[in-house]
Amino acid sequence: MDYILAPSILAADFTELGEEIRRTEENGAAWLHFDVMDGMFVPSISFGMPVLKSIRHATGQFMDAHLMVQDPIRYVEAFQEAGADGVTVHLEACPDVKAALDKIHACGMKAGLSICPETPAEEVDRYLDDVEMILIMCVHPGFGGQKFIPESLDKIRTVRAMARERGMDLNIQVDGGVYLTNVREVLDAGANVIVAGSAVFNGSAAENTKNFMEILKSYE
Repeated sequence: MDYILAPSILAADFTELGEEIRRTEENGAAWLHFDVMDGMFVPSISFGMPVLKSIRHATGQFMDAHLMVQDPIRYVEAFQEAGADGVTVHLEACPDVKAALDKIHACGMKAGLSICPETPAEEVDRYLDDVEMILIMCVHPGFGGQKFIPESLDKIRTVRAMARERGMDLNIQVDGGVYLTNVREVLDAGANVIVAGSAVFNGSAAENTKNFMEILKSYE
């Protein structure tokens, strides 16, 4: 299993975004995470396809688009055209979850399914054969500065157990409140794709990425 760091550019300094991205890539971050918010599914508004498209040529990282938007199937093709490699949608935001996941695959991308803290882990069981990744939100989406919700660890363990029962090498991603101080707990629970925003971009992105990667590589 690969252990992957996915820095979230939402926390980056946009006045030097290209350099920040380069620092994460050079120090081992294989993915780049895009938190897309629409002001409807979550209260905040962030950015969309133009931002992804503008930096696609600047990096070889896997473009990981996390759509925190209502009825996300409407935007799947546009994100593919902008350069996304994978699209994750929220179970709670999809009128037809399987249709959204099928659309992502039809566009040639990896499909992920995310659940909010209030949603039981068992809700994703019926969709495991339709995804490459499950994203466990460890904070409430759309609000910055929140602390990691400890109960998320049990949800990670539950999803990993589901995957093992099926013999699946499933990516389990975590997003929200993950820092160098608690990332081992998350990895021990069964996650292997770590989204980190301020934990990477506050201070030295190069040094923070390097420190995360040292921990992740110790699990391989």
